[in-house]
Amino acid sequence: MSAATGRALAAVMERVAVTAAEVGHRFPLYADPADGRWTTTGRGSWTGGFWAGLLWLRARYTGAESDRLAAAACTARLAPWAGADTATRGLIFWYGTAAAGDDAEAAGIRARAAGACLAACDPDLGILPWGDALGGPRLLARVDAVPGTVPLLAGAGPGGPAAAASHLHRHLDLCLGRSGGTDDDASAWFRPALRFETDTARWRPCADPPPGWSRGRAWLLLAVADAMLRPAGAGDPARLADAAALLLTRGELLTGPPVPSADTALPDGPRDTSAAAITAVALLKLARTPGPRAEQYALRGAEILDRLIRSHLTGGGGGRPAGMLLDGCYDAPARSAVRHELVWGDFFLALGLAALHGLVDITRV
Repeated sequence: MSAATGRALAAVMERVAVTAAEVGHRFPLYADPADGRWTTTGRGSWTGGFWAGLLWLRARYTGAESDRLAAAACTARLAPWAGADTATRGLIFWYGTAAAGDDAEAAGIRARAAGACLAACDPDLGILPWGDALGGPRLLARVDAVPGTVPLLAGAGPGGPAAAASHLHRHLDLCLGRSGGTDDDASAWFRPALRFETDTARWRPCADPPPGWSRGRAWLLLAVADAMLRPAGAGDPARLADAAALLLTRGELLTGPPVPSADTALPDGPRDTSAAAITAVALLKLARTPGPRAEQYALRGAEILDRLIRSHLTGGGGGRPAGMLLDGCYDAPARSAVRHELVWGDFFLALGLAALHGLVDITRV
């Protein structure tokens, strides 16, 4: 790959080391674009796995035993989330352990989380519900409940692949507007979140996140790409290909700006580099699936990564560290951290760059 991507990967990996020294045993969430100082959480919340994943990527990059031990220790701190009632356990435990390779302790934590998720699946709804561990109503179907959760469930032993396929395809039904069991205009093509109303036994779309939430489209594309790479738990491959095509075309993920608006309905609002990084990784994964557009997917994924490192990655100086992926949008409606470095944006940028350089197998992480 190019010298520019090599320098960018080195800068991002050095940024991981700087962040680790700053946050200690806490988990980074988002960093101020002016000085790079992190807002942190004590337990990691839904983003903790991305910090563990970054540490595993750094351990692969350096080959240092000290970095491997740091990654393992961080992953161990995620263990209490295994029993938490949240579908974001897919984000936490898949991305927090997949880059760990054959590390036995990471695999054990992932297996415990997978078993707990399988036990929490609702066979009547056909999904692992969103849960109430992070607040709000429990019976939600959200696009960010799908990536990571599908491979996690698929590896949960007997019953896991069927639960994974059900979880994925029910979310496709609901979020892509193809289910008649909703309380709105069925012509709406993308709905990132829906609430199940027990009194009517129907799903009602939520106002937040809005339909134009670009990260939602990226999350769902990533989930579909992962499923297409793993037949166990994927369900109907033709339907997955159709879902990917819909997200790519109607969502303008192939033809729109490499870095989308955080809400595509507000083109003059903040952009979201984290959505772009997730999309780039999803495209690199899709490029590894059979089909006539593999080269186009690979080129578009590389194009997005190139834009991120050339236009949004800090080079050091000006009072802030090098290797910060700026212009991520944590929460546009709440106007919270709308031009910041986000830990999951860093993770997916690092994963994409690591895949281009052969440091990881993108089909397995």
